[in-house]
Amino acid sequence: MSNKLKLAIVGFGRMGITHYSIINSHPDIVITAVADTSSLVLNLLKKYIKEIHTYTDYNELLDNESLDAILICTPPTLHYPIALKAFEKKVHVFSEKPFTINLRQADDLATKFREMNLVNQVGYVNRFNDVFLTVKDYIKNGIIGEILRFKSEMYSRTITKSEEGNTWRDSRELGGGAIFEVASHAIDLVNYIVGKPDRVTGSSLTQIYSKKVEDAVNATFLYKNGISGTLNVNWSDESYRKPTNKIEVFGSKGKILADQHGLKIYLKKELPDYNLVEGWNTRYITDVFKPVPFYVRGNEFTSQLYHFIDCIIDRDKSNQCTFRDATDTHEVIAGIFSDYQQNSKF
Repeated sequence: MSNKLKLAIVGFGRMGITHYSIINSHPDIVITAVADTSSLVLNLLKKYIKEIHTYTDYNELLDNESLDAILICTPPTLHYPIALKAFEKKVHVFSEKPFTINLRQADDLATKFREMNLVNQVGYVNRFNDVFLTVKDYIKNGIIGEILRFKSEMYSRTITKSEEGNTWRDSRELGGGAIFEVASHAIDLVNYIVGKPDRVTGSSLTQIYSKKVEDAVNATFLYKNGISGTLNVNWSDESYRKPTNKIEVFGSKGKILADQHGLKIYLKKELPDYNLVEGWNTRYITDVFKPVPFYVRGNEFTSQLYHFIDCIIDRDKSNQCTFRDATDTHEVIAGIFSDYQQNSKF
C-alpha cells in the first residue's frame, strides 16, 4: 500500500460515488479520505468502509491528509477554492466540470497548475468516448476532406418543471443554468474536434421552466479560416430519456453524424484502407470501443479517471483534458454571455 497513490474525494453525491466506484478499482490507488457535508453519507462510510477518513470540511481534509491527488465532485461554486487549496498542498487535481464559474478563476488555476507541474484534468468526458475519438481521427486524417460546417447539440430532461429559484441549478453565480451544466459539454466537444472558434455571434438564451437561468442555448461559431458552426442545447427536452450529445460535421468529401453510441459517415468515394464504402457507413460503439477494467455508465468514465492516474504515474504523458483546455471552453462560454448581452440591447 505504501507504493500506491493516496487519493481523496471531495463531494460524495452522484458523481462522487460514481467516481469512487471507478477509481477504487485502480490497482495503483488507495482512497484514504472523503469530504462531504451530508452526515448521512459520512455515517454510512464510517459504518461500512472504516479505513476511509471522513470530513465535513475540505480544508480539514487537505490539512490533515497526506495526499497525491483529489477528485473534486462538489457543486461548481466550490471547485475553485478547493482546487486552489489543493494547489497550495501540491496535490494533483481532477475536477468535475465546469471547474470554475468564471473565466478569471479558470485562467488562474490553469496557469498555477502548469507552472507547478501538477497534473490537472477536467471531467469533459466526451474526450474519452470512443465514438467521438473515432470522429476526431477521421477528421484529422482527412476522411471527409476540409471541414466546411458543423453542428454541436446536447439535449436532456434535467429541468422539466417550473423551478422555485432556490437551488444552485437556478443560480448562474453558483454554476447553474444550461450553459454551465449542459452546453459546456457540447462546446468542449467542438473545441476538441474542430477547434476553438474565433468569434461567437447570434447567441440566444431561452427560459422554459427556470426563473433565473437559461434552459436552452443557441449560438453560431465563426472561424477565420471560413468554417462556421452552430450550437443548439436544451436541458428541458422531455423527449430524451438520457443526456445526449450529438455532433454533425460537413466536409468537402462527405459528412459525419455522431452521438455517444455510434456514428454514420457519408462519403463521395470509397476508402478501402478504412473499410468505408461510397455512400453511407455505420459504426456503433461496439465496433470502435476499447475495453476498460471496470464499467460504470460508459467506458469513457473509466477511461478519463484511469488517464488521470496514468498522467500522475508517467509525467511525460500528455493529458487529454487539462485546466487550460477547460479554460478554452470557458472563453467560449464567456463569449456567448457577452454576445447575448449585446443582442438583448436591440
